[in-house]
Amino acid sequence: MTSSTPRRTVLAAALAAAAGTAAAGPATAAGPTAPDLSAAPAGAGQGHAPAPGPVDNRFWSSYTDWRCGTAAGTKAVAGHRPGLVLATPAGRLDYTDPHTGLTSAWEYASWTSPVHTPAVPATEVIASWNAATPPGTWLQVELSGTYSDATATPWYVLGRWASGDDDVRRTSVDDQTDGKSTVWTDTFAIDDAASGLRLRSYRLRLTLYRAPGSDLTPTVWRLGAMASDIPDRFTVPAAEPGLAHELDVPRYSQNIHVGQYPEYDNGGEAWCSPTSSQMIVEYWGRRPSAEQLAWVDPSFADPQVCHAARFTYDHQYQGCGNWPFNAAYAATYPEMNAVVTRLSSLTELESLIRAGIPAITSQSFRKEELTGAGYGTSGHLMTVIGFTADGDIIANDPASPDNEAVRRVYRRREWENIWLRTKRYDANGKVRGGTGGVCYVYWPTEPAPTQHRVLRSLGLL
Repeated sequence: MTSSTPRRTVLAAALAAAAGTAAAGPATAAGPTAPDLSAAPAGAGQGHAPAPGPVDNRFWSSYTDWRCGTAAGTKAVAGHRPGLVLATPAGRLDYTDPHTGLTSAWEYASWTSPVHTPAVPATEVIASWNAATPPGTWLQVELSGTYSDATATPWYVLGRWASGDDDVRRTSVDDQTDGKSTVWTDTFAIDDAASGLRLRSYRLRLTLYRAPGSDLTPTVWRLGAMASDIPDRFTVPAAEPGLAHELDVPRYSQNIHVGQYPEYDNGGEAWCSPTSSQMIVEYWGRRPSAEQLAWVDPSFADPQVCHAARFTYDHQYQGCGNWPFNAAYAATYPEMNAVVTRLSSLTELESLIRAGIPAITSQSFRKEELTGAGYGTSGHLMTVIGFTADGDIIANDPASPDNEAVRRVYRRREWENIWLRTKRYDANGKVRGGTGGVCYVYWPTEPAPTQHRVLRSLGLL
């Protein structure tokens, strides 16, 4: 039922270490393999107004944004959906895919964002990108920053990604640490938040790759990150109910896919994240074509869920629960935006639902902590589609026996605390981490005015 247990368990151990309840993380550093193509930008970049509170979202997506960065062989492209493309290769690289053992030559170019100083010095950063990578192309996203003690991080790889899996294997990179921070699959995290050390500023580097001598290019429409400093908490204040509304979101069960395509995270029992992503992709009227689904066994129901699992799969993590990879998958559909962020309250989640925007939330809990779930989990994704008149949560929970059973109603106070807390006790009484309000938000590139206002208020536009 969970596609993220191993990785989230590791991250939870790191969070517990910050509170003095677990051992420290790895002691060795592994820097990025891509060449450093950029000089440090001079001064902070032109940013959107930072989001208030402990969460800061910064995304580059406009023509002006792409022209503000430091380019080495890339160029900004105008139009109804501005983007960044590979124009003139800045160099050539032999890349050995760790998951196939094959070495191939690639031309590359890069773009480095201006320095961004979050409104809140951060303990965690999670990047998101929206892009198209035609066959023969792929991309890499990296982060480098400055700590509050004025020292600098190395360049950390946050993902090597392609929408397909024919040229390179989509992958996170393990064993990246400098003794002060570590990248846990998709999340940059300060190793010891209790020390007071924070990430004061950061920049992102995007490297675009293509087959040598071709005129192919990835196109990137959106790149950015959510930086946060969520206080340690086992419980959160209750928010007053403010909405009774339900969205008509397709219902898909991950459990009807148990045993299917075990090469992708052991099959459907672990596909909560891609199953949730597929529900919202289809809510917005997008879905894979018959040609795209031709590889799926025709006897399988809901082949699009199998498709989502394959194309969100992280070959290093060996799972489909990589948060940015799910957002990037959703954005491969026509005219879709997708990000990973944190919300600070149910009130903010209600504002999205009121505007017609469902969200995918991440949470961990013991069986007895969520009435009616019937299971416990150390990491699970579900889709919030509405609220009852009493304020209870209406969720499409993919951890259900069949599609008809997917719609669930969960008690508001239980669900609120489970989703927003950062600390919890597991079944053995050990302190573990909570996600602190992590969610995926997907929406069309031309949202309705009310949707635009809500997304902007949350720092997502």
